[in-house]
Amino acid sequence: MNATTIAPAIVFERGNLTEATLLSLYQRLLKPRMIEDKMLILLRQGRVSKWFSGIGQEAISVGVTCALLPDEFIFTLHRNLGVFTSRDIPLERLFCQWQGKASGFTKGRDRSFHFGTMEYHIVGMISHLGPQLALAGGVALAHKLQHEGRVSVAFTGEGGTSEGDFHEALNVAAVWQLPVIFVIENNGYGLSTPTQEQYRCENLADRAIGYGMRSVVLDGNNILEVYRTFSQLAAELREKPEPVLVECRTFRMRGHEEASGTKYVPQELMDFWAAKDPLSNYEQYLLQTGVLDEAKIEAIRQEIRQEIEAGLAIAFEEPEIQSSETQELSDVYAPYTQQIVAPATPAKSEKRFINAISDGLRQAMEKHDNLVLMGQDIAEYGGVFKITEGFVAQFGKERVRNTPICESAIVGIGLGLSLKGHKAMVEMQFADFVSCAFNQIVNNLAKLYYRWGENADVVVRMPAGGGMSAGPFHSQSNEAWFAHTPGLKVVYPANPYDAKGLLLASFEDPNPVIYFEHKGLYRSLTEAIPDDYYTVEIGKARLEQEGTAVSVITYGMGVHWAKKITAEMGVDAEILDLRTLLPLDYEAIIATVKKTGKVIILHEDTLYGGIGGEIAAYISENLFEYLDAPVLRAAGLDMPIPFAAPLEQLFMPAERFKQQLERVLEY
Repeated sequence: MNATTIAPAIVFERGNLTEATLLSLYQRLLKPRMIEDKMLILLRQGRVSKWFSGIGQEAISVGVTCALLPDEFIFTLHRNLGVFTSRDIPLERLFCQWQGKASGFTKGRDRSFHFGTMEYHIVGMISHLGPQLALAGGVALAHKLQHEGRVSVAFTGEGGTSEGDFHEALNVAAVWQLPVIFVIENNGYGLSTPTQEQYRCENLADRAIGYGMRSVVLDGNNILEVYRTFSQLAAELREKPEPVLVECRTFRMRGHEEASGTKYVPQELMDFWAAKDPLSNYEQYLLQTGVLDEAKIEAIRQEIRQEIEAGLAIAFEEPEIQSSETQELSDVYAPYTQQIVAPATPAKSEKRFINAISDGLRQAMEKHDNLVLMGQDIAEYGGVFKITEGFVAQFGKERVRNTPICESAIVGIGLGLSLKGHKAMVEMQFADFVSCAFNQIVNNLAKLYYRWGENADVVVRMPAGGGMSAGPFHSQSNEAWFAHTPGLKVVYPANPYDAKGLLLASFEDPNPVIYFEHKGLYRSLTEAIPDDYYTVEIGKARLEQEGTAVSVITYGMGVHWAKKITAEMGVDAEILDLRTLLPLDYEAIIATVKKTGKVIILHEDTLYGGIGGEIAAYISENLFEYLDAPVLRAAGLDMPIPFAAPLEQLFMPAERFKQQLERVLEY
């Protein structure tokens, strides 16, 4: 039977689409299929290490991308090759990316589609399904704040809709009415798990009802239905911002990745969806309507074939990537040299620690008109500690935003804002709650610049520490979680002056900063500090007290324990306030160790896994010859911090610090 007489299994409705548009969609649909066919050959030849196939799903990526404006952001997953090719990314760069070559987008640091490119307005995934959805919401928020009349689009699979990030992102987008389209590529399987084992609802799109948003279910294999629907939705959202959930029904014709195969898929299911192949059906439709003929098909294929071979030739000729420790380490953080800002006038006022933070936040908002504050109850209520009281009246609700209880989504929103040139602050109501946003912080914020060169201009404020009998979930000192993570900066001030200056410095730094503030210092500490704007150097320790008998290396509340106890015991102690935990001021540590020869490291965090162990190891490895005694530590007990005051005092390190001080002085 001649190809022109075969009726397609999909019903296409041309509507008012021009012949040029129909042909363009065909070319863009064919291109990723031909690239994939070539990649599967190269995979068998061992010239590509891994491949996640999107064969059978191309109509979604292509239709969505072609429906958007070139400067509208798309957040992709494994099987969205059609997004990248429809944005006309040079194939040699894609091929270099997949082979870990320097001309790729990640300098060999991440694989396949785990990258972004601001030039083409694409942000790729990390392996954890779901986090990119909130990033799309952040970009959409920036569009709304800037009145740009643009939308963003984020892809997820049907399996990913079970992730908490999916629900958080949809909820925030709905509450804030953000112009973002969430696309579910429902392809039947999450690796080998079929849909009936993943969710009970008939249509995933029905989940939108619970969030008060519109939803649509599409035939994801019908390129014209996808293109027309997204063109219409995008046009509507540019005029009237709101989120929409779109479920595209399709099928994954190959394994989750090639090594996993498809033996778990019933043959009749494969046959059914093979008949609904988006490319062959659309090609037959265009042949029947006379838009295409066999000669045109061959000409288009030949042009794409030549482009693929030319790109591969460039990629294969490029040598294996080379680097050095210096180069790799230099790309962990976005380049930035801090310029210390001195106050413009000598005027000072007595400020409590908490007021110094509030003062710093206010002056940061005045200096950076693109800064957005987000957190639970921070708007009219002023936050649970009243740090942002009065901010709504001064800066408005667009920039001082109450959030749903969605810590992960809000950090993701902050990162999305950063992608659009904003600065963002996220307040964790208590540092304990940051565990709900851990993935966004350690895998998105921290790694973004190293992976593909985009900085994350986000500050996360963390009210931490115990002493208020608040129990295990409102009293933790969890700074070591983040000091272990390259790409973050971690600061922990111990006095009002540093609290304000380090906070203002954090907003100037284009890298992600985790800013710890001990709740026990909020209203117990007062100091005369400059009224004007000023900054304190991040990464620079401060000598709180000079001495010769022993060095106490500490931070936060530990500074005040050290001062009080050494004074009570009459010890001539040198107290080094680290102020910044990542990066550490090794020069200051070296200087004090060489001076006294005896060291105690003091912190409220638990002993095991605390930052004190890292500092002790550094001193032992590098300064052993200067030591007159073993390096000692005093820290919280290795247990959750309890509620009752007598039990909490047992947890705290003050008494153990006295014992360690006596011990080290005996040497």
